[in-house]
Amino acid sequence: MIINANTKISKILKQNSDALEVIISINPKFEKLRNPLLRKLMAARTSIGMASKIGGFSVEKFFDKLQPLGFEPDRETVPESNMEKPTLPAFFNSVKPEQIIDFDVRPIIESGADPLSQIVAKVKSIPKGGVLKIINSFEPTPLISLLKKQGFESFVDTIDDDLVETYFYKTGDEALKINQEENNAEGWDALVKKFEGKITNVDVRHLEMPMPMMSILSSIENLPEENALFVYHKRIPVFLLPELKERKFDYRIKEEAPNEVRLLIFKD
Repeated sequence: MIINANTKISKILKQNSDALEVIISINPKFEKLRNPLLRKLMAARTSIGMASKIGGFSVEKFFDKLQPLGFEPDRETVPESNMEKPTLPAFFNSVKPEQIIDFDVRPIIESGADPLSQIVAKVKSIPKGGVLKIINSFEPTPLISLLKKQGFESFVDTIDDDLVETYFYKTGDEALKINQEENNAEGWDALVKKFEGKITNVDVRHLEMPMPMMSILSSIENLPEENALFVYHKRIPVFLLPELKERKFDYRIKEEAPNEVRLLIFKD
């Protein structure tokens, strides 16, 4: 297989599973690839060039390590990371610096809290023509999808592996509608009994954002239609709920105690 600076790590691992240990040996930062969920999320989005930049070394080191496994380096291809950034959307031409509200959610997430309520407050304060800049360590895909339906354009600027700035430009006056009372446990016991023996359990309480949502969505991909997914969570995953509806799944939520939430997800 021919590889270059833009070859995704996922393609390398698919071609040769032995490459996993080789890549991990290059730099301790790649240890997280041992986690299957993180590997699924990261490997598909990370190229050799990006990984080299994260590790602080040249792509040649990657090539040298992978060549003994039968990979053939293409040293002529220019890394995408060295190319020009995507063209800025038109709304940047009319927005003044004072119209941009910065909100760094990393400290909130690192503390184990959910920044949703504070994001909602910020969003509601944005006037038409204003911009909210969310500073995070990953692309907030669920938030982008949600705010798009509320009249916001978005632009994602990936600075590096640990810094992503997402701009939300308010184009309309639609009121933000986020239902935070989706904790209806009606019929919980009956549904648990109905799916008895056909329940798959998944515990996402120990995962960092956005992995809980990614893990749940990954789990329902192969969920048999007659089965249900029982989720152990720390909070009501508000961003996940509309995504479940779009995928034709129903759910019930039961709050057992503070930081102890249970979800039962099944085909609608």
